[in-house]
Amino acid sequence: MTFDPSTIFAFFFYAFAGLLVLSAVRVITARNPVHAALFLVLAFFCASGLWMLLKAEFLSLALILVYVGAVMVLFLFVVMMLDLDIEHLRRDFKKFLPLAFLMGVVIVLELSIVLIRSFIGTNTPVQALPPEVSANNTLALGKLIFVDYVYAFEVAGVILLVAIIAAVALTLRNRKDSKSQNIAQQVSVNAADRMRIVQMDSDMAAKQDVRGERK
Repeated sequence: MTFDPSTIFAFFFYAFAGLLVLSAVRVITARNPVHAALFLVLAFFCASGLWMLLKAEFLSLALILVYVGAVMVLFLFVVMMLDLDIEHLRRDFKKFLPLAFLMGVVIVLELSIVLIRSFIGTNTPVQALPPEVSANNTLALGKLIFVDYVYAFEVAGVILLVAIIAAVALTLRNRKDSKSQNIAQQVSVNAADRMRIVQMDSDMAAKQDVRGERK
């Protein structure tokens, strides 16, 4: 009994794609933020499987190592440290629904424009790469990121840095049971406030030492 490679490819493709769609829906419908983050991890794994099927091994492994292994773990720690008030978020859900709907429409329109300009009515790549570059997906990706779109890549790095700083700032809340350093207070401390000099006679110190030896 033989299996057609195209049939096996189609089976895994639709399996990963269907599971990716279901996990993406659960990311926005899950009531618990930790569960939503775990569903997002599952979505990243499914997207990695799709990249592997498309023979983009570097993107597939980078998605697992970078996003699943680093970004999502950091996100889970931040969510658990923030201790989000779920009831408060549910209570204000209707108030932010119009703005969220507007942002969703804008994102859908942007993605539609990109898909229409990239795939509909075109049979060739938007930018043809040399044969020696197109044969290696890692080399082609590096050329696009660090040559053609280097400024956009740097802007994305700055945005991620701002997001990390914002996440750290959100976790620095003043609590009664938390212990943290106050750098300004440490710098402004005087030696006289922290240290007391006691004068003692040398013979008294010697007597105390002799008494200690006799014991």
